[in-house]
Amino acid sequence: MTSGIIHEIREFTTHDGPGMRTTVFLKGCLLRCAWCHNPEGLSPQPQVMRTASGERTAGRLYTAQEVAEILNRQSAILRSNGGGVTFSGGEPLLQARFVEEIIDRLSNVHVVLDTAGYATESAFRRVAAKSQLVYFDVKLVDWEAHILYTGVDNAPILANLRRLSSMDVPFVIRVPLVPGITDTNANLRAIAGIAGSLPGLVRVDLLPYNRAAGGKYAALGMQFRPSWNEAQPVNPDIEPFLAAGVPVNVVGARGPRETTGE
Repeated sequence: MTSGIIHEIREFTTHDGPGMRTTVFLKGCLLRCAWCHNPEGLSPQPQVMRTASGERTAGRLYTAQEVAEILNRQSAILRSNGGGVTFSGGEPLLQARFVEEIIDRLSNVHVVLDTAGYATESAFRRVAAKSQLVYFDVKLVDWEAHILYTGVDNAPILANLRRLSSMDVPFVIRVPLVPGITDTNANLRAIAGIAGSLPGLVRVDLLPYNRAAGGKYAALGMQFRPSWNEAQPVNPDIEPFLAAGVPVNVVGARGPRETTGE
């Protein structure tokens, strides 16, 4: 049986998919986004986090059966609230076989795959096909900017996004707004241009910048050095999406603002 490393199983989440959910955060990610707010998910190995309140280990080895049993015990209440299970990270597709085996053992539970899309075609197709909804992060369309701020080429990401649109699995594109980096008019226009051509897209979510992102780095012995002005308000420009006929949801402190552009 496949085993994998998880850094948290968080119950009663409400922002990781429809309804009340349990979110499984898997360890390991190949991206190194400069604004990452879950640095404990980057390394594939368990890590000790040291804070003023003490130490804790982020990361534990589980078997697929162990995780499925935990999730199945919650399945009735999750279903009753229109919710389910979300696999997030880190990048869950780095442990694709592990995630697949967990899903295969679930008892009639709605599954969301929350991914940055940086994975092999095989891993992506296998896990996405077992999901009822995919949350797909799109950060930057410009190739050079993507490498500069995430450390990887975005060609495999955009290729998997196109594959997803042909798989008959509904999906949401999520754009983390980082001031002056991902929220530029040019980047949002480029994302809207791609989104407008994709069958199966439910909507685009524009996500607020997390100004508490740097808090975990010191606990891991890492440094957080943003090159942008964190105090600068983000630019949640919906106009490019309206022009492309793409439903867009602006998630902010005062709650979401949704429009279909009709």
